[in-house]
Amino acid sequence: MDIILKQKIAELPVVPGVYLYKDNQGKIIYIGKAKSLKKRVSSYFNRFLSTKTQNLVSRIADIEYIVTPSEAQAQLLEAALIKDHQPFYNISLKDDKSFPVIRITDEDFPLISICRKRNIKEDKHAEYFGPYTNAQGLRDSLKVMRRIFGFRSCKTMPKEECLYCRLGLCPAPCIGKITSQEYKELVEQIKLFLGSRYEKLLYELTNKMRQASKEHNFEDAARIRDQINALSVFTPTPILRKTKKNNQLVWGCTQGRINSTGLNELEDLKNLLKLKITPQRIEGFDISNISGQEACGSMVSFYKGLPDKDNYRRFKIKLTGKIDDYAMLREVVFRRYQRLKSENLALPDLILIDGGKGHLLTAYEVIRELGLVIPMMSIAKEHEHIYVLGRDNPIKLKNDTSALNLIRRVRDEAHRFAVSYHHVLRRKKIIGK
Repeated sequence: MDIILKQKIAELPVVPGVYLYKDNQGKIIYIGKAKSLKKRVSSYFNRFLSTKTQNLVSRIADIEYIVTPSEAQAQLLEAALIKDHQPFYNISLKDDKSFPVIRITDEDFPLISICRKRNIKEDKHAEYFGPYTNAQGLRDSLKVMRRIFGFRSCKTMPKEECLYCRLGLCPAPCIGKITSQEYKELVEQIKLFLGSRYEKLLYELTNKMRQASKEHNFEDAARIRDQINALSVFTPTPILRKTKKNNQLVWGCTQGRINSTGLNELEDLKNLLKLKITPQRIEGFDISNISGQEACGSMVSFYKGLPDKDNYRRFKIKLTGKIDDYAMLREVVFRRYQRLKSENLALPDLILIDGGKGHLLTAYEVIRELGLVIPMMSIAKEHEHIYVLGRDNPIKLKNDTSALNLIRRVRDEAHRFAVSYHHVLRRKKIIGK
């Protein structure tokens, strides 16, 4: 095996994603998905391979990869890339009718479903996405789509709303809650999602949210905001191949398919806060306290701009006996970093607090008492002003600032995680009674 190729395989991360094999002319010859990029790609270079795989491996001159938040999302991206590039060694996948596909019918209110055979005669105007190699992963992806967008899945529309409508998973065209035009706009958004065209999708949704806000349709604006927040984690991390530029190794992108949004956000945040290093690991905190009942705190961890859910932590408030956000925040921050210090574990590159200047100073006092040095910031809810240590006035950013988009994602995820834990504690209390 080529030394450079061997080095690239050794540097692959143990995370979900899509890998692209190229020949010596730079042409993509195969695209695959993986639960672990390192393990999957390494398996191609074992001794015992089929004749077809040996032929493929003999032609691999370069490897590129795209990290995704989950294996299910890797499957969606894999299908979209295969459709775009038509790699030679993916022919069997493209033509094999036994693999499941997503079908979107051509109706006033299109039906979205999974099928295994494309019935061109009966439904010649339907659109198909796929094929997908993992049926369970595809079903999981469809569940994610339903939570974000909501769509019709019943073959015959009922005369009254169903359970999916009551759960907020269907816009209920059956009872006239959505017009045909509005529903078709929703379907177009789903098509962008299935094609992994997240940038365009997020751009269109952001414009719709701003327009709804201008027209004082605040309920619609809030709903679209929630969609944007849910979609933000699907932007693939732009970690691809290393190439030489001016005798230095730099990260490159492939085929214009992946953008540098994630890296730009981190770099912009570094410049905004005047940090010494790019904040690869960010930990965000929030307190959930409704009338002092079952108060709790959350800590979410983002790595390279994406949620790292294995490192999320939640805290049931123990020491605070009254309604005091500052005291609760102090307890949570102390418990988190006292443990990291005592166990000699790695510290984050940046701490983000959901709150104003007072919340930031409270957290800073804890970090100082522990003898630690960690860059910190906070974001106030009302006007989304940014507070940093050593600066009297807040930083005010425009809505489309990339650094603010990242800050919002961390803040919103910390809030969601705190509220979800608060609900768990309340349910346990009610059941206990």
